Amino acid sequence: MALGSLRVTRTGRPGLLASPPWETKRATSSPSSEARTGGAPVPLSFGFHPWFRLPGVPRGDWDIELPDRDELVLDERQLPTGATVRRPRERSPLGERTFDDLFRPLAVPARFALAGGGRRIVVEVGSGYRYAQVFAPPDADVVCFEPMTAPVDALATGSDLRFVAPFSRACAKFSVHVDDC
Repeated sequence: MALGSLRVTRTGRPGLLASPPWETKRATSSPSSEARTGGAPVPLSFGFHPWFRLPGVPRGDWDIELPDRDELVLDERQLPTGATVRRPRERSPLGERTFDDLFRPLAVPARFALAGGGRRIVVEVGSGYRYAQVFAPPDADVVCFEPMTAPVDALATGSDLRFVAPFSRACAKFSVHVDDC
């Protein structure tokens, strides 16, 4: 199958997501992505990988918030097996926990958050992003909430892969908010 072209645009305030932490206590951004195609369908499989940390706050004092979601079970290569596990909404200490997990939120918008030291960073995954990867490695004080339009490896497997029809467009939106908590 011949594939068309893809153009992605990002809206919002330029530079806001470039290098957390932000100098201000409150910040909002609403990036959106859009695919416009030519005469052939285009597979819709992309995501963003914003990294977050809470400077001056020990990782043991961070809380992570996850929405109601299905966790996609991953194999040893970190690829979806086809199985899922239902997970309830949670807010719990991050501490020594690590994540490299793929989720399908059960509601839109879905809110993922990192809180501590009087701040709360919220990533709101909106329309068009049907998946989110959560990554918190054991060797770094960071968390990544990654909005994704398709599951990992969708371009190879076709699993839950959407296509944008010829001469059409698709939009996906997420936002980041930093609040006092």
